[in-house]
Amino acid sequence: MSSEKLLELRSVSVNYGRFCALRDVSYKVLEGQTVCLLGGNASGKSTSMKAIFGTVPLASGEIYWRGERIDSWPTALRVQAGLAAVPEGRRVFARMTVQENLTLGACNRRDHAAIAQDMEEIYAMFPRLRERNGQLAGLLSGGEQQMLAIGRALMSQPVLVCMDEPSMGLSPVLVRQSFALIQQLQSRGIAVFVVEQNARAALKVADYGYVLRGGEMVLEGSPDVLSGSDMMRAAYLGKAR
Repeated sequence: MSSEKLLELRSVSVNYGRFCALRDVSYKVLEGQTVCLLGGNASGKSTSMKAIFGTVPLASGEIYWRGERIDSWPTALRVQAGLAAVPEGRRVFARMTVQENLTLGACNRRDHAAIAQDMEEIYAMFPRLRERNGQLAGLLSGGEQQMLAIGRALMSQPVLVCMDEPSMGLSPVLVRQSFALIQQLQSRGIAVFVVEQNARAALKVADYGYVLRGGEMVLEGSPDVLSGSDMMRAAYLGKAR
C-alpha cells in the first residue's frame, strides 16, 4: 500500500444553524486504503460525507486532496479529481435503466471508447447487471441496486470511493454481499472510505477506523485496536469485557 495521502480532513467543524454537527474532526485516507467511519445515529457520519463532497459549508477546518486544499471547490470538480460517492440508500435513478445509470456515472468523461471499455469491465465485475442492463433500476433488488450504485461510481474512474451506510436496509445476506463488493474494490487498488453503523462488518474490511459520537472523534486506530476497545465492545460490537 502506498503511503501517499489521498484525502485529509484537518480540524473540520460543520454547523447547522446553532447545532454543531461536527466539531474539530480530522481524518485521512491513504492511496489504496480502506478506512471506516463508525458511529450511531446523529453522530456526524453523513455530515462528514457531505463535507467531503462540498454539499455543506465548513464552519472551520480544511480539506485536502492529494495535498491540495479543496474545501472551496465545487462538488463537480472534486468528482473530476477522483472522488466518487455511493450514497446512503443507493439512490439509483429508478426510472432509468441499468445501462443509463452506468452511463450517467461517466457524464464528465469524453472518451467514448474508454467509457465503453469501462462499461464492459463493470458488467464483468457484476454479471447480474449485464443480465438486467435494460431493466429499470427501480425494479432491482436491494443488493442489485448496491451493485449498480458502485458500478455507477466506478464509471467516473475514481481513485477514492466514499460509501455512505452501504448496509442500510439490506438483509444480513445482502450486507455480507455488500461488504464483499468493497473487497472487490480493494482488489482493484481503489481506496474506500466507508461511513457505517455496522461496526462489526466494517472492521472486517478496513485498514483503519475512526469513531464518532455526538459530532466528536472519540476513538481511532487499526481494526484490532478498535475491536479491543471497551467502549467499542459495549456500544457497537454487542459485548463488553
